[in-house]
Amino acid sequence: MHDGGHHHEDREMLSLDLQNLKVISALGRGAKGVVFLVRTAKGELLALKAILRSSVEKKKVTSNINPNEYRRICFEREVLSSLHHPLLPKLKGVLLTEKIVGYAIDYCPGRDLHSLRKKQTEKMFSDDIIRFYAAELVLALEYLHGLGIVYRDLKPENVMIQENGHLMLVDFDLSTKLSAKSPEIRSESKLKSSPKSEPGKKKKKMISHLLKFRDSGISPADSVHQNESGGDTVDTESDSVEKSNSFVGTEDYVAPEIILGNGHDFAVDWWCLGVMLYEMLYGKTPFRGENRKETFYRILSKPPDLTGEITPLRDLIGKLLEKDPRKRISVNEIKNHDFLKAVDWDFILEMPRPPFIPLWPAINDMDGNEIIDVESYVQGVFEVGEEENIEKNKNSENKNKDVWVEGINHPAQIQNNEFFIF
Repeated sequence: MHDGGHHHEDREMLSLDLQNLKVISALGRGAKGVVFLVRTAKGELLALKAILRSSVEKKKVTSNINPNEYRRICFEREVLSSLHHPLLPKLKGVLLTEKIVGYAIDYCPGRDLHSLRKKQTEKMFSDDIIRFYAAELVLALEYLHGLGIVYRDLKPENVMIQENGHLMLVDFDLSTKLSAKSPEIRSESKLKSSPKSEPGKKKKKMISHLLKFRDSGISPADSVHQNESGGDTVDTESDSVEKSNSFVGTEDYVAPEIILGNGHDFAVDWWCLGVMLYEMLYGKTPFRGENRKETFYRILSKPPDLTGEITPLRDLIGKLLEKDPRKRISVNEIKNHDFLKAVDWDFILEMPRPPFIPLWPAINDMDGNEIIDVESYVQGVFEVGEEENIEKNKNSENKNKDVWVEGINHPAQIQNNEFFIF
């Protein structure tokens, strides 16, 4: 814990001024903001996420568009300011001008796990490399869960590689905070039987949820921000852990309980970890269908295809991809699983030579580049009419999420795996 003086010092340190930043390049964009690589007056490289202030204020006032949009932007900044872990970002500065709001974290020169996997010969990682990255992700999620934070959007694009080769989990705008109870309460109580719904009713509910998404124009790479319940969290009698009812996530990685809308808790992050480990092993996600409806159907009803001999890694993936969150493997069980039992959990963060050490880009060569006006740039990216955005989303629905997009001129398509998005 920090004392009051330290908090006061942090607040003074966190103020950023555009005039004192050298904007080197645009790294990419997410649903709400553009990310820039910037250098401070002291020579420190940061990733600055800039959001159009007018869009934030509009969504704050016009609550019928999305009542949670403004809250999410504020929540992400609050989360960043509370994190103190080597695998998670630190809030390095907050920016506020008449046109934009923004915040900065450390720049990760290794880009993301997706781009690293795509560079492998067969676009897959070896078991030893998967073990290292899996262990670090377990530690990062365990820390977040200890703070009561459910991450909810674990995917390779949100896992960056730091200068030292260790991971950094970024992008907290889909996260939420539940009551600060131990996530292990859920794993202990999951053995208690709860009233089972009749098979017919369960099947009807699943079909009704799938029909709801039949005509969706959201592309496979898009994140879903819909809130179906009007409130973000609910308490359920069947479980001792507070749950959220928000419908959020990225299509290929969404847990079954989020699709069903019965409420979800920390267990959704372990499902996402299972999808990620599957992707690192096989080079593809386990439930991808021809469209969103089919993907959700497979998530709800199909077991993962764990082709190959039975190995500890495949066994762990199967336990993570357990569709019933009450039966899904928990953090203590994960750390003691055969695949990870050889991991020295106290030493892994000190490992001097992770599997991949990134090279720093030649930043000095970029000093002669044309000066980027951050405010105008963000305005230009987000001044696309709603109808044009919707049409672009429809047109990109069946496009592969791995497609490379040159430049940053296509807002509806830029949310792809090759860009730094947080």
